[in-house]
Amino acid sequence: MTESTLNQYAPPRAHVADLPSSAVAELKVFSAQGRIGRLRYLAYGTGASVIYYIGLTALLFGLGGTASSVATVLAAVVVIWFSVITGIKRCHDINISGWWTLTMIVPVIVFVWIFWPGGRGDNRFGPPPPPNTLGVKLLGLIMPVIFFVGILAAVAIPQYKMYTDKARAAQAAGPR
Repeated sequence: MTESTLNQYAPPRAHVADLPSSAVAELKVFSAQGRIGRLRYLAYGTGASVIYYIGLTALLFGLGGTASSVATVLAAVVVIWFSVITGIKRCHDINISGWWTLTMIVPVIVFVWIFWPGGRGDNRFGPPPPPNTLGVKLLGLIMPVIFFVGILAAVAIPQYKMYTDKARAAQAAGPR
């Protein structure tokens, strides 16, 4: 034994691995490793959808026939691959296996991933994701706003049409 271990005034020496680290993970967009939070998951999904639909529109109006079809299928494959990658990272943030991404076929499960909070500290998949930037916050909040406006329009437009039809019918009947 060395003299330092016999010293009763020496500090204890032990490896402590259960303390959470204050570091955040490096963000790797095109890798299945790591974790992403709820808002970043929404932002990536929104960004991928917007890029896909812009590319789809450009392809449909720019090319014709077979080239447009092949490019559209390739774009769809890339978007599906990216969705699976982000789904795996979201599963890792919830501290479940990435194989749960296969349940993405069921639309309700995706809503669970959006509303279920991830762990604040380290888990078996690594340290927590980095904080969200302003761009991620704006892009992540676009989809819920569009969803809300779409539902509002789906309810309000038929009701407005019914109101205008009744008003025209009342005008055609004349005063009483």
